[in-house]
Amino acid sequence: MIFNVYDASTLSEAFGIDMNSIDGLGTGAGWGRVAPGRSSASHQHDETEFFVIVSGRGEFVVDGRRLPAAPGTVALFEPFESHVLENTGDDDLVFLTQYWRDAGRALASARNAGRKSFGERPVFVFSTPPTPNGDLHLGHLSGPYLGADVFVRHQRMTGADAWHLTGSDDYQSYVPAAARAEGREPAETAAHYSAEIARTLSLMDISPDQYTVTDADAAYRPGLQDFFSRVLASGTARLQEADALFDAESGQYLYEVDVKGGCPGCGSGTSGNICEECGEPNTVTDLAEPVSTRSAAAPRRAPLSRWTVPLHSLREDVGAHHRLGRVPARLRELSDRLFRRPSLDIPISHPASWGVPPAEKDVEGQVIWVWPEMSYGFLHGIQNLGSRLGKDWKAAEPHQDWKIVHFFGYDNSFYHSILYPALYRMAFPGWTPDIDYHVNEFYLLEGSKFSTSRRHAIWGKEILNAGSVDAVRYFLARTRPEGTRTNFQRAAYESALNDTLIGTWQSWLNDLGSRVAKRYGGRAPDAGNWTPEHSAFLSRLGTRLDAVTGALGPDGFSLNQAAAELDALVADTVRFVRQESLTAETAGWEDETRTAIALELAAARLLAHAAAPVMPRFAAALAGALGLTVPDEWPSTVELLAPGSEIRLMDAVFFRPTPAPTPVHAGPRLGPWLAHQVRTMLQLPDDEPVDSLSLHRLGMGSLQAVTLQYQILEALDVDLSLEELLGSQDIDALASLIGERAEASALAALTEAEIR
Repeated sequence: MIFNVYDASTLSEAFGIDMNSIDGLGTGAGWGRVAPGRSSASHQHDETEFFVIVSGRGEFVVDGRRLPAAPGTVALFEPFESHVLENTGDDDLVFLTQYWRDAGRALASARNAGRKSFGERPVFVFSTPPTPNGDLHLGHLSGPYLGADVFVRHQRMTGADAWHLTGSDDYQSYVPAAARAEGREPAETAAHYSAEIARTLSLMDISPDQYTVTDADAAYRPGLQDFFSRVLASGTARLQEADALFDAESGQYLYEVDVKGGCPGCGSGTSGNICEECGEPNTVTDLAEPVSTRSAAAPRRAPLSRWTVPLHSLREDVGAHHRLGRVPARLRELSDRLFRRPSLDIPISHPASWGVPPAEKDVEGQVIWVWPEMSYGFLHGIQNLGSRLGKDWKAAEPHQDWKIVHFFGYDNSFYHSILYPALYRMAFPGWTPDIDYHVNEFYLLEGSKFSTSRRHAIWGKEILNAGSVDAVRYFLARTRPEGTRTNFQRAAYESALNDTLIGTWQSWLNDLGSRVAKRYGGRAPDAGNWTPEHSAFLSRLGTRLDAVTGALGPDGFSLNQAAAELDALVADTVRFVRQESLTAETAGWEDETRTAIALELAAARLLAHAAAPVMPRFAAALAGALGLTVPDEWPSTVELLAPGSEIRLMDAVFFRPTPAPTPVHAGPRLGPWLAHQVRTMLQLPDDEPVDSLSLHRLGMGSLQAVTLQYQILEALDVDLSLEELLGSQDIDALASLIGERAEASALAALTEAEIR
């Protein structure tokens, strides 16, 4: 006999509460106590565990849901179910727990899509708001934006209430820098590029449910100021004087885009405040050999008071947050690396004229730093979405049942996964945000980083159209940088389009349609006699369904893996067709041939559904060719098509080769266009002859030349140097030079109206 009595003196700390163990039961077991106002740490494990509440009162918190815990309550948790026991009463909450390993049960739980679902919780999926200082290229699109879009599409097919939210990050310091170069006001530049970004997302078939333009939203500024005041009221953030950098000639305060130097963490070259290579923040004054981008003089140091967060004091809070949701090891390693520093004081306000000033008047001429600002922006986006949906969602009152999912690049990891949880803790101490993080690395172009200044980029508008969008989405899904940097190669894209999507996928589907038309009058046959190979293929289709379901699920989300599974599904089917074709025309095997065709059609049906989140146009077209509606529910099993369904696959065109570029001899035609830009900038009459004159002789100054430089870059993706623009070449010679460097597609994009 084993006889054990609860004894508080034998308890010791474990999982944030007090526990002991009971030996000899054949399983793990123990007594536990949660003190008033305390809760156990959120955790998951492979054991099955049950609790019996003996005394006290509280609540179990399970994936955002709260369930009562009172004497007599028994709760059983399957493997990998996260759970927290919270004491909401005035007395100790005492419980008995027992736990044991069952390998089969653990594997079943790991595979259980229902366990991984979000239930009735609202799911807010954010892609990092892009900076409106330029349009989006494939490097941008491959990361947060495609990831968030596919994630939301799949979640909706599983029945979740999921929304995609983003917008334009108008108050970035990069916006006034672009505005200066273009001769615009920051607000004009932000509005212009915000609209262009939204159009590019639309071309990618990405339609966010909430697109917040921060500078155009009247409620945004006061909401942000209230959030910032809450952060300051926590008492953790404080006004702190510390050295800052200033331009030696103009006295301009230097941060972010205005200063460069060596990263204090990894030594790589970096701009101010964050290192794209190692992900660590810097305070600008700790840069090695800092250089101002505003003048050639060495920056000077001087003390400055700014609102500052001693982030090191929130280490335990950030660590607890990282144990609650999906936090990849890449982010946890960054957190561990940062918190090994003895201190981590992060200024959250900076001197600037562009941005939102704090409501507090302790410092003049400063704005709320745009990166802390973004943490509020996410909540503001939820509020705006809720107002349209009739939901009572308020930025100032975040709900515990909100599920937040972030997609971002690794260079933003510090902000999203470390700084923002700390700010939420300060602003809303009663809220425990449940956030999953999905991070991507840099996407390279032909082996080098995408670069606007070096004309090394493929812009979204350059490659996206109704005929190419799904091929682009497929290729970016297959090659996007998950866990390591990857490379976009135009030749590899064309090969994937021509050899895989057209040469394999479309060829199989067209051939299937031809065989159905020839043998069954264009109608789906019913299955006949089944061979062992048939049942094995059906099983393999089920395995592919499980695999792509896991690849698109919240725990193991990977577009690389999802695209690979779609490829494998088609490859499995083509191999099956090749094997079955040996007896397809042989008399006496008609029943078996019908079964093989029915299974092929089942594979096509599965492909239409499984591809829907990644390639929505292809999925809809394939479903239509099979006599089905647009896929809007995720399949739970592999289904045969209803016998007699009309099949229109034989002549279906799902993908087309990239058309050969039309030769454009635009050198001379660019002369009138360039002359028009120059006349407009210099306010010359329309009939003023300028073609044979240089810009220098026409009286163009360096600031005007910079503006013209950016106009040429934006219109034609050609980056002429100021020396070339202000040299001895006349307008016609400059037009020829631009024509030589411009891509044919960029020249073709200039309409006849623009040329004239």
